[in-house]
Amino acid sequence: MATEQAVNIDDASSGAQQRQRSSISFPYDDLNSAVEMAERIHSNVGTGLCDDDQLAAWLDQSPKSSGFRTQIYAARMFGLISNESGSHRLTDLGRMIVDPAKSRPARMQSFLAVPLYKAVYDRFKGHVLPPTAAFERELANLGVSEKQKDKARQVLERSAEQAGFYESGRDRLIAPGVVIDRRIEDRTDTIPKSGGGGGGGNGTGDQDELDPLIKALFAKIPRGEKAQFDGDARSRWLAMIAMAFDDVFGVVQSDPKSGAS
Repeated sequence: MATEQAVNIDDASSGAQQRQRSSISFPYDDLNSAVEMAERIHSNVGTGLCDDDQLAAWLDQSPKSSGFRTQIYAARMFGLISNESGSHRLTDLGRMIVDPAKSRPARMQSFLAVPLYKAVYDRFKGHVLPPTAAFERELANLGVSEKQKDKARQVLERSAEQAGFYESGRDRLIAPGVVIDRRIEDRTDTIPKSGGGGGGGNGTGDQDELDPLIKALFAKIPRGEKAQFDGDARSRWLAMIAMAFDDVFGVVQSDPKSGAS
């Protein structure tokens, strides 16, 4: 479904000259464009619903324009808005990204929500990015069509900059350091205190030893019999917890010759 949507957006924005289809999904607008849409929804209806006409008016666009449809697709691809019976609403990630206290980790998570960007990050994690021509060939190998690879690279690079992945230099993708706001830490007391593994006393010692970033991520796991935690939500959480472990404990580098890690 997401790939079909990507093709529809491509047809609307690029015209009949685009014939070759990409097999991996990516947006044609960058992360800041998606954040702008989330901010307009938040400013006007908060966590409520809005339709195309309302959202287009808030963005000073035509609801029928290809630019508006492209921006909507980008906001959905970055995981910031959802579609409910033709109306739009902020996702949990969208609500995070409009909150100044949470926008930094939310931007990182949004970048990795895009299938192409996650694939590129995984492929080059810890390594120098190739020059432009070689980089575009890598995008093609990942499923981007030949006619779209230049556009895909440009939007990826802008989004990586906006998400903080170039803070250590533009020659590699490095997950930005995340500082957890105290208001987020305060809600980690909902993490279950009992359970396996060591520790005695009142059962809180092990949790108190956890890094605040890891505690905050575990606090985001839905609870209750009807809790939903599958599909994209679980994939984004797993990506975040993996980066948190790398940030806190260091990246494990494998040695292909010795088999050591």
